[in-house]
Amino acid sequence: MFFCLSDRGTAAATLGIRRLFGTSAVAAEEPITPPVEVKHTQLLINGKFVDSASGKTFPTLDPRTGEVIAHVAEGEAEDINRAVIAARKAFDEGPWPKMSPYKRSMILYRFADLIEKHNDEIAALETWDNGKPYQQAVSVEIPMLARLIRYYAGKPSLPQKKETPYGVAGQIIPWNFPLLMFAWKVGPALACGNTIVLKTAEQTPLSALYVARLALEAGLPPGVLNVVSGFGPTAGASLATHMDVDKLAFTGSTDTGKIVLELAARSNLKPVTLELGGKSPFIVCEDADVDKAVEMAHFALFFNQGQCCCAGSRTFVHEKVYDEFLEKSKARALRRVVGDPFKKGVEQGPQIDEEQFNKIMHYIRSGLDSGATLEAGGDRFGTKGYYIQPTVFSDVKDDMLIAKDEIFGPVQSILKFKDLDEVVRRANATRYGLAAGIFTNNLDTANTLTRALRQGTIWINCFDVFDAAIPFGGFKMSGQGREKGIHSLRNYLQVKAVVTPLKNPAWL
Repeated sequence: MFFCLSDRGTAAATLGIRRLFGTSAVAAEEPITPPVEVKHTQLLINGKFVDSASGKTFPTLDPRTGEVIAHVAEGEAEDINRAVIAARKAFDEGPWPKMSPYKRSMILYRFADLIEKHNDEIAALETWDNGKPYQQAVSVEIPMLARLIRYYAGKPSLPQKKETPYGVAGQIIPWNFPLLMFAWKVGPALACGNTIVLKTAEQTPLSALYVARLALEAGLPPGVLNVVSGFGPTAGASLATHMDVDKLAFTGSTDTGKIVLELAARSNLKPVTLELGGKSPFIVCEDADVDKAVEMAHFALFFNQGQCCCAGSRTFVHEKVYDEFLEKSKARALRRVVGDPFKKGVEQGPQIDEEQFNKIMHYIRSGLDSGATLEAGGDRFGTKGYYIQPTVFSDVKDDMLIAKDEIFGPVQSILKFKDLDEVVRRANATRYGLAAGIFTNNLDTANTLTRALRQGTIWINCFDVFDAAIPFGGFKMSGQGREKGIHSLRNYLQVKAVVTPLKNPAWL
């Protein structure tokens, strides 16, 4: 199963109503009551759900309305320490790292079975807490979560050399894909025999707690997987600096990744895997099928409300097809259905929270102030919640903030280019190197660009195609190391050389 939604929106668009210039299609006005109950709001430490040591909680909000869904235990340094102690004991004394790869895999397979059994409830919780369309969560993301766990369940038999688990793995995940990032981190770490302290994003703590409970139900021993909800400066920093954490993995922004790396180095020099930000070029060549390129570029940018680290946020279009591409991209944005993510046919839900909403609106104003032409959107959608109209800018120049910074929102910047040498130079002129998209019917053009672009993933005539076995990560300041596939197992294993003298060897 591949994580790809290239045909999204064609049927949904017919449900929308074309509004005035700069707006998008309309969906539900009143929020739908989510079909799921919030059961877990405490921290998971040593196999039990417990209150934070301080007793403090924080609200997690419904991005559709800004209203409180639940109050969640707020983990801080003392809670991280409790979780690390539990994970250390589970690694040093517990059965998990000593268990045969076969027995570990059986527990992970049961875990995947339980995820599938509770697919709809998990998807509803993810949509409620995050704002992503329910159909995206229920039909793509939760099935992929189960697939990722199954993929790693089949891998524990691989490391039969003297490769040993690190021990206690600290993991910090973001809010845009809470459960997929959970799987990318937890799956390989468990498969290799490590124990885990996972810090969830404060915006989306609910689904990881739910799924972690299923891991216990599957037979995961106490202390092997601990989940602490909390904030970066407290819980996150405590995890990064803890002297008894052996390995750290982080997904998030590049600026925060720098802090995490520095904190890890200042403590016990623990190795760090980083999956960071991006400003991915999507290159439409002169020979491209414009209609298909428009739809794919639209998907590459607007998928998941634009809250995707590898989003095709710099749309480079050859000058010969630029005008046609621009008009059709504008029309596609105007047809995009925005509304309650629980409503069938909705393509775009709200942004995650008010902070992200304000950040995106700041970039939209920056685009206007710097001279880019607003073709569609540019304003809030509705009067309630954190919805933003699908926004398209033309006449974008490389030195504009909307062309340089990671906006992480539904803002498409369309730039014009003349030839391959030019677009390669401009596409590579960024601190990021996470991904790129190429749309062409010419094999030579595709080969040239795939070799010239300095990106960790390059999609040709497609975008956002993911699978458990395909490695993902970036060049330059988009990160260190790779997630998924066999490469991710290497993040959680150390090589040990063992030398034994041989008595009376038959041969040397």
